[in-house]
Amino acid sequence: MTRKSILLVEDNPQDEMLILRALRKINLANAVDVARDGQQALDYLFGEGEFAGREDCGLPTVVLLDIGLPRLSGLEVLARLRAEPRTRLLPVVILTSSDEERDRLGSYAGGANSFVRKPLDFGEFAETVARLGVYWLATNQPPQG
Repeated sequence: MTRKSILLVEDNPQDEMLILRALRKINLANAVDVARDGQQALDYLFGEGEFAGREDCGLPTVVLLDIGLPRLSGLEVLARLRAEPRTRLLPVVILTSSDEERDRLGSYAGGANSFVRKPLDFGEFAETVARLGVYWLATNQPPQG
């Protein structure tokens, strides 16, 4: 049985802390790896750079991907994931503070499985993240292989 995990790609330390706290509250914090920019996320997923050799560890169950990232944007990361056979079906949830229609359309056009706007209220933010964690790790049935 493979380890179910989340790859959180988030450059804002405060949002990262809130997300990890919300997941910890529902006992999912032990299944979260963090990348802080787009290039680091790709290196993690493809076992390159600082993560060379990591590809033997398998892919996360879901990627929570911010759009506004340093080095490579979330939409650029998404495009790379969808272009590679190994990651083409990997569930990707865009988790962003953007309320721009072009970002929402670009996310879905690029192959995102979901687009979730980060609520401004802490309680709502925590509840949204908790629901995402439960859905993607416990409820959703991902493709095999």
